[in-house]
Amino acid sequence: MDNHERVAVLLVGYGEVEQYRDFASYNELALRLLAAKFLKIPEFGFRLLARTLARKDTKEWAGRDNFRSPHNAFFEAQRAGIEAQLHSRFGERVRVFKTFNFCEGDLPDQVLARIRAQGFRRLLVYPLLVVDSIFTSGLALQQINEALAAEERWVDHLRYLPSFYDKADYHTRLAGHIESHLARLSARHQPSRIGVVLINHGCPCEANGFTTGIEESQFLYERVRERLICRYPLVSIGWLNHETPGRWTIPDVAQAARNLLAIGAGTLVFCPIGFVTENHETILDVEAIMQRFEQKAIPCTRLDCLNDDPAFLEAAAGWVAPLVEELLTERSIPAVASRG
Repeated sequence: MDNHERVAVLLVGYGEVEQYRDFASYNELALRLLAAKFLKIPEFGFRLLARTLARKDTKEWAGRDNFRSPHNAFFEAQRAGIEAQLHSRFGERVRVFKTFNFCEGDLPDQVLARIRAQGFRRLLVYPLLVVDSIFTSGLALQQINEALAAEERWVDHLRYLPSFYDKADYHTRLAGHIESHLARLSARHQPSRIGVVLINHGCPCEANGFTTGIEESQFLYERVRERLICRYPLVSIGWLNHETPGRWTIPDVAQAARNLLAIGAGTLVFCPIGFVTENHETILDVEAIMQRFEQKAIPCTRLDCLNDDPAFLEAAAGWVAPLVEELLTERSIPAVASRG
């Protein structure tokens, strides 16, 4: 099959720094693409603030046993797993590429250039980010559209899956993942005294009219909560907010934990649901919160994200399989057609 008729799936993630020296450039790009949507930052401020944050990040990561984020490795495992699942359905007619919003070398425009050079003309944009918002799938579209606008048209057919926060099989797998850990804790703790914090990514309450993901994240929380609460009554949403000016979602993770303790929790379990790939937030930020409670002799447990869980990867491939099918059956646009 000619590559013009094959489908390129572009899996989009944030990406994380692998070398400490890259913090400043990573932070500057993130500030320009994310923070500028809800904060007024003067042009000179981007680089200055990025360098300040880089010093803070380097100190924090180095102080945690020279922490290295597992995010990019897990994302590659997710890419490979989803590709394997799609190959089992469509064979070599589909290939999965990865791109990161903020990592030089794998930025969307760079990966799109590689996809084009290999002759693909059918593109499926797939942000592997749980919630649909301007900071996730919206950002992916912004970067991809900027790259596509910079050259003549070469994508004949395009499809897009914005998110999967509303997928029932995602809710079921998350609840099963969490319950398997809670069942083990139940051997030592009364189930009604296990405080469960379901962690969503924090959202600013306003971002110039853009969708910030609050309603979508709340929907996700409710669907997971309803699968747990009859056995484990102490369940709360907890928003993992950034230390950024402005109003953010409440309760944050620490407040959610305190609330659960106030109504009888004897142990705390922190479970990411708005994150599907481990990153420094789900590890370092959550562990820093846990330490505050552990210093008060309150036992705490941090659960991993689903990462490369086989059941998740099978479901993730299934969500885009109908779109791949659509792209494969689209009629090719003749080469003489205008691509302007």
